[in-house]
Amino acid sequence: MSNVTAIQVPDIGDFDTVEVIEILVKVGDTVKAEQSLITVESDKASMEIPTSIGGVVKSIDVKVGDKVKQGSVMLHVDAAAASAAASAPAATPSAPVSAPVPTPAPIATPAPVAASAPAVPAVTTTPVQAPTAGKLEMPVSTAGMAHASPSVRKFARELGVDLNLVAGTGPKQRILQEDVQSFVKQALAGGAGVATNASSGASMGGLDLLPWPKIDFTKFGEVTPKPLSRIKKISGANLHRNWVMIPHVTNNDEANITELEALRVTLNKENEKSGVKVTMLAFLIKACVAALKKFPEFNASIDGDQLIMKQYFHIGFAADTPNGLVVPVIRDADKKGIIELANESSELAKKARDGKLSPAEMQGGCFSISSLGGIGGTHFTPIINAPELAILGVSRSYMKPVWDGQTFVPQLTLPLSLSYDHRVIDGAAAARFNAYLGSLLADFRRIAL
Repeated sequence: MSNVTAIQVPDIGDFDTVEVIEILVKVGDTVKAEQSLITVESDKASMEIPTSIGGVVKSIDVKVGDKVKQGSVMLHVDAAAASAAASAPAATPSAPVSAPVPTPAPIATPAPVAASAPAVPAVTTTPVQAPTAGKLEMPVSTAGMAHASPSVRKFARELGVDLNLVAGTGPKQRILQEDVQSFVKQALAGGAGVATNASSGASMGGLDLLPWPKIDFTKFGEVTPKPLSRIKKISGANLHRNWVMIPHVTNNDEANITELEALRVTLNKENEKSGVKVTMLAFLIKACVAALKKFPEFNASIDGDQLIMKQYFHIGFAADTPNGLVVPVIRDADKKGIIELANESSELAKKARDGKLSPAEMQGGCFSISSLGGIGGTHFTPIINAPELAILGVSRSYMKPVWDGQTFVPQLTLPLSLSYDHRVIDGAAAARFNAYLGSLLADFRRIAL
């Protein structure tokens, strides 16, 4: 006999419907009670829905992309078939089963059927809801299935990682987000058993990426091959790793630098004979140091499960060179004045253009600034320079009319683009950092407070 049961979506809280984003089983699978069946996602989170009974999956009534709600039938499970399959190896003609097997349905051995005509159980389907929402966040490890939480599964899907290839380091080999990140890092670094160079046309292994397209460009017209510079090869690999491994978010804001620009022009006139030209970068470095002191979580790095809070202030800045971008670092920027910062940044930029920067002059940064200066643009998304947690992007300043309550007045405006690591810094903290930085640039006297 059979006992086919319909498994329904339980109470999903305040959501009317949720979207099915993953089917975790297939028809014919034997599932255990509390095993996750599907993954659903709302606009706030994803969660796995388990079954309340064990059995053999007879049919799947939903597909990826479907919208489901409480009471929707996910699939049908035959509890009796699973019980029979489990008891068959133990049963012999001369030795009856001495103890009952705890299963949701009585133990029964189905009659053999012809292979060409699958049997359809003539039973009445009894709808059964899966466990309540309180259990949805507690997926249970099952054979042949990766043991990971919904959030980790979503994180892996976003990176294209096959969780079956990831080794879990959590309790009972549970896969953590750090395990997925380590797997990606190994892939990008050319770890053992993983092909990682997309530009070479190789598959990315567990990253499940399409091979890089191989095209004969000469059939479309004349071409000139040009090898990548050494700097671009190195920086490209680092940028790729940082973009994949760090959850970037960018906060865009603007600063009124009308008075600051007037101060800069005045200082340059006064120091014309010294040969030191004060740039806006020097003011930005000084203002960023003050903001880092007020928001110390930006002046930190991740090391495993802890934050390394730095008590020093080394500021890097992107320098444009003929061979690509490099990031010299000004050490102890908090102990230097505007003139000294302007002089040191100018010297480091010249050494970068001449290819004479030493490795020590590009290490130890806490926070970086990437300035497009007078090139153009409004806002952009700078990529975080790991192991730092944030980077400030600055575009070209421009004049715009601003209403002061009585009339429109011209204002020199500087666009600010702050990219931050969302694992450590949330949106509110980033907005406060950017707003505070803008207030310092608008009235530089605040630096002394």
